[in-house]
Amino acid sequence: MNAAPIVVVGRSTAGCAAVRELRALGHDEEVVMIGADPDGSYSRPPLSKHVLDSDDGMSSRWDLSDLGITELNSAATRLNTDSKIVALADGTDVEYGTLVVATGADARRLARVDQAGELVVRTHDDARVLRSRLDAASSAIIVGAGFLGMEIASACVRRTIETTVVDVDPPLERVLGRFLAAAIAERLAENGGSMLRPAGPVTLSGSPVDGIVLPDRTVLHADVVVSCVGEVPASDWLDGTGVADRDGVGIGEDCSTSVPDVFAAGDVTYFREPSRYPRRGPFWSNAVAQGRVAAASALGAAARCAPVDDYFWTEVLGLSIKAVGPLPLVGEPEILTGSVDDASALLRWAHPDGRKTLVAYGLRMSVGKLRALAGAEQGQG
Repeated sequence: MNAAPIVVVGRSTAGCAAVRELRALGHDEEVVMIGADPDGSYSRPPLSKHVLDSDDGMSSRWDLSDLGITELNSAATRLNTDSKIVALADGTDVEYGTLVVATGADARRLARVDQAGELVVRTHDDARVLRSRLDAASSAIIVGAGFLGMEIASACVRRTIETTVVDVDPPLERVLGRFLAAAIAERLAENGGSMLRPAGPVTLSGSPVDGIVLPDRTVLHADVVVSCVGEVPASDWLDGTGVADRDGVGIGEDCSTSVPDVFAAGDVTYFREPSRYPRRGPFWSNAVAQGRVAAASALGAAARCAPVDDYFWTEVLGLSIKAVGPLPLVGEPEILTGSVDDASALLRWAHPDGRKTLVAYGLRMSVGKLRALAGAEQGQG
């Protein structure tokens, strides 16, 4: 009798990285991947970088056809860790020997339960809907100045849409710190966008949504309002199992969970003991790294990488920003080359623990070269 397969729940970046690593490590037995997105497996960064312009994003698909895995197109609805069964929405029960949870996260929403029309960007379909709305829009409000919010704001500015970004903090400050936040805010203004910093959280107005309500009850309207206010781990299907809690799925350095034979990777996770790594790191590079580590752990093999990859990339208002090293950034950097005012600089931050972060700010530099420079910096201690 054949052993139960390794089952990966979630056709996310982490899930796809996990199945590819399983095969790369020589696992030639059955692997089952479960996912419900009708667009299949794809990388999410292009959704806000390309799909909002014209590219339908199919070039971002993860091609798994060479791996010989079984793909089931249905959502996981329940997990029974005693019988090792994953129940699916279509009524199928899938037995596993080892499980990898990679269900990612859903967009956090601001709308009330009875409020229709909130726009978010988390899936291909979300991006296509927003692109259609932008085609007919002359004004837009983006709630949230993180990397997703600023990438969407950039798409709006490129279309010469009147664009307002709303956040209590300057753009990308929570990730890139005050120094670069100030430079990005200035660039937003130079490109015709505006930054609004209310005294507290805003709510959405209208149903369908047609604007926002500021803390002082002032209402601002726009043709398009997009919520970019973070993510919520997609872990409801794990309720009652002990695998997840209100923060998502807690993992160790080997991506193990608190339940035997269950591992997890990607945006659904947080580190239970974040002494070495940040508690959460919802970046593409981390999802890939954790997918690979979870696959190795599922096989009882040594991982070929760490569960965190200190690499971050975004493109804001036509400016590429690449960072290698720990985030967030605090304080002023050393300018190694170029000029921030000229939007072409190589910057270095030194952290209290001796580690360093290099940022290519608008500088044309490959990821490989930036990683090599960062590696040399760490080696110099």
